[in-house]
Amino acid sequence: MTTYLASRLLQMVPSLFLLTVVLFALMRLGGDPVMHLAHPEASPEEIAEIRAAYGFDRPLPEQYLKQLRMMLRGDFGESFRFRSPALPLVIEKLPATMELAAVSMLVALLIAIPAGLLSAIFQNSPLDLGVTTTSTLGRAMPNFWIGIMLILLFAVHLGWLPVSGRLEATSIILPALTLGTSVATSLARILRSSMLEVIRQEYMTTAKAKGLHRWAVVLGHGLRNALIPFITVFGLQMAWLLGGSVIVEEVFAWPGMGRLLLNSVKVRDLSVVMAGVCVFALVVMGTNLLVDFLYTALDPRIRYSSS
Repeated sequence: MTTYLASRLLQMVPSLFLLTVVLFALMRLGGDPVMHLAHPEASPEEIAEIRAAYGFDRPLPEQYLKQLRMMLRGDFGESFRFRSPALPLVIEKLPATMELAAVSMLVALLIAIPAGLLSAIFQNSPLDLGVTTTSTLGRAMPNFWIGIMLILLFAVHLGWLPVSGRLEATSIILPALTLGTSVATSLARILRSSMLEVIRQEYMTTAKAKGLHRWAVVLGHGLRNALIPFITVFGLQMAWLLGGSVIVEEVFAWPGMGRLLLNSVKVRDLSVVMAGVCVFALVVMGTNLLVDFLYTALDPRIRYSSS
């Protein structure tokens, strides 16, 4: 187990390195950050001074190596937009994003597990058709569109929920529903397919032949095995959920990392973007590592060793 854990942690290093290289290149290709720092009527001399002050006049490889050395020390540099260190800015917004992610995933599970189970048990029924159709349509709808529709219904027309912000306890409901329903569409389809495969197994037929009730067979014998591929996709959906939070936080003015990251990209604030993306990547990698360990609880045949 220790060897496996060390191996997985080492595998994260090249992934993070490649991520920083690609991100640095994309930010530089996206435009000159000095244009966001200088006054619109600044002279060429003033622009040159700003570029030299922030090191933007140095060759790109030199700029990246300097940034990389700082990041290895846990220093992502100073945000020229906020005039403060970038990493504390990101860490300050992390709890709001993780709160939204946790509630959204809870919403997704509360929708996906019953929908996937019922769809598999009552295969080819109107219920099954409704679940599969809704899952397909839901997957095709962008997060921002779902969010706008929920705002129009529950905030504008019905007036039940606040439109934006994080001031009230109910403020999280609409953004969590937006993210959660999007993730639930994929999870429901995966659980349905997995459950249909499990239902066809011989041990399920044997359990039914012993006179056990249908729900006792499904919940007591089938669900555990059906959850193995479900958990795999669940871990992958964490990346989708965090990526979707960038847009959803902007739509609902949710004060999290995603909104900070999006606004920093607009002004080419590389330090904040680097810090935010690296924190996002570590959260996703940590979630995937946790999912790997959950396999041992669901399937005792899986063991992690040096082999």
